[in-house]
Formats: sequence, C-alpha cells, structure tokens
Amino acid sequence: MPLINPADDPFAKLAQNLGELEIVVGERARPAVAEVREKLREAIACRERGDMPAAIMAIRTAMERLAALASVLDPQEGAMMRFIAERFTQALGTGDKGDAKTVVDVMRRKAGDTSDDDKKDW
Repeated sequence: MPLINPADDPFAKLAQNLGELEIVVGERARPAVAEVREKLREAIACRERGDMPAAIMAIRTAMERLAALASVLDPQEGAMMRFIAERFTQALGTGDKGDAKTVVDVMRRKAGDTSDDDKKDW
C-alpha cells in the first residue's frame, strides 16, 4: 500500500492524531490506540482495493474499540462513541457521504484534531 499523507486522508489523519489520546489517557490507552490505528490502516487498504464492505467493517471495529476505551474512562463518552460508530456505519452503508464526513470530523475532534477537513471529493 502506498504511503498516504495524513493531510489528504481523514482516516490517516485520525490514526495519526490518536497519539494525543495516549498522552492524555496514559499507558493503559496504548494497546487500544494500537488496535484502532491498525484497523484504520486496514480500512485504508481495503478502500484502496475497492473493497468498501471490508473498509466499513474495519472502521466500525476501530470505532467500537475506541468506544470501549472511552467507556472505561467515562461511560457517557463511551455511549456517545458507540452512537457515533453506528451513525458512521449507517451513513457509509447507505452511501450518505455528507453524513459520513460529518461523523469523521467529530471523530477527529475527539482525537484532538481541531481543524476542519476541507476535502469535498470523498
């Protein structure tokens, strides 16, 4: 898989920004963050191969893992993350790219990225 510039890909950017979560949460977040990063990389690879169902599943798995970590730290945050994961999966499953992009922006902000994704072509 070619190297992807995080500035050009919302999932790569999210994976990159997860390091901030490790800093905030500490050592106990490291295994979950590693799993989430791996699933996001898997999603990118699946998307590059044109396998959208597998990409959606990898993203959903990553988000569920992140929600599980959030639940340990803050049950309300975990519930919100599970809701976001479900909404994102539904948006991608129905082809609603606008809603999916909105959810990705929420995920990125939760991971510590305060910038907006100005890309309109995904």
